[in-house]
Amino acid sequence: MPLNSAGFAQTVRGLPTAFWWLWITTLINRVGGFVSVFLMLYLTLDRGFTASTAGLVIALCGLGGTAGNLLGGVLTDRVGRRPVLMGAQLLNAATTLLLGFVEPKAAIVVVAFFACLTANASKPAMMAIVADIIPEQDRGRAFSLNFWAINIGFGVGATVAGLAAEWDYLVLFVAEAVATVICGVVVYWKVPETRPVALPAEEGTAAPARIGIFRVLADGRFVALLCTTAALCLLYQQASTTLPVTMARTGLTPAQFGLVIGVNGLLVVVLQIPVTRIVATANRSVLLALASLLSGWGFGLVVFAHTTWFYAVTVAVWTVGECVLAPVAVEMATRFAPDTARGRYLGLYSIATSSLPAMVGPALGGLLLDRLGADPFWLGCGLVGTVAAVAYVLLTRTPAGAPQAEPAPALSGSPVPD
Repeated sequence: MPLNSAGFAQTVRGLPTAFWWLWITTLINRVGGFVSVFLMLYLTLDRGFTASTAGLVIALCGLGGTAGNLLGGVLTDRVGRRPVLMGAQLLNAATTLLLGFVEPKAAIVVVAFFACLTANASKPAMMAIVADIIPEQDRGRAFSLNFWAINIGFGVGATVAGLAAEWDYLVLFVAEAVATVICGVVVYWKVPETRPVALPAEEGTAAPARIGIFRVLADGRFVALLCTTAALCLLYQQASTTLPVTMARTGLTPAQFGLVIGVNGLLVVVLQIPVTRIVATANRSVLLALASLLSGWGFGLVVFAHTTWFYAVTVAVWTVGECVLAPVAVEMATRFAPDTARGRYLGLYSIATSSLPAMVGPALGGLLLDRLGADPFWLGCGLVGTVAAVAYVLLTRTPAGAPQAEPAPALSGSPVPD
């Protein structure tokens, strides 16, 4: 579907103003997200960490991200979306700035943990606001546009950060802290509170039970969605870990890998708007199955790749799958979540699709690549995509008697006053 002005206008029209302020904060956050991209280099080159120790620090940051998503999800439901989003942004700015100044290695580890915790605590609140203010039929479009902002921001931010890092790493920490403060200010001035208010129980009836984390984990169909999507996100982690190793073993250079992986960012920016128009109306079961097959066999095609252009083709295939999967899977997660438990549901979703794959994916991929060999490993990625496609088809079917997510308590129908 070609990208033109009429198509673009059709894609973006009709979404509320609050969504676009959130979209702007997402873009600013990703443009200013310098530190995570260069943290490994900063720790080893500037602070004297060994590569193995720095790797452990990065893994600990992943643990901090998991804790942040969990804590942010609970607070989003209990305290509200807006205070969690704004508070997490400001605390993240403070911890990021502090990380650029602390010198003792133990202090760097502790501050890095809390910087990642606060950075991830805002994610459930952000997704919950989108689900609160966007009608169900438009959520796929909204999350697709948000994914577009993330990738535009990351591409610009990584380029700028690379230039800044050659001058002084401290510039990265200061710039990210400033960008995060700006996001907090935008949230304060422009984003209303949207947490649904449960109506009081009628006289003689019990108050609605609170939906805690363990009750969310007892939602079997939602957990199946998490596991299936997490498996595909583990595949995406291989793009920056086992893929460059495989390319090097076939005699290709780091510069050639840079050209190949650059296809991912370029295609996301170019294709996301056309994909968004498709996502808005297409069958969810078909979309998720197609995204799984493209993702799995995009990596599976690496078996046949020996030249730079063929590796670029494999990246293009799984990138299309990623463009479809990212918005549709999170939209499905919001459908499972009762209104008053969206923070918890989306916090767990963010853990399964972001924090956990980042912690497990690189180590697991490297282990399997060494144990199985390249061809079985990459064919296994294709198998994962095939199994995920079948799982999504089964998951999105709703035959009579199928278990459903518990209905939310009666709501007032209006957000909390700002």
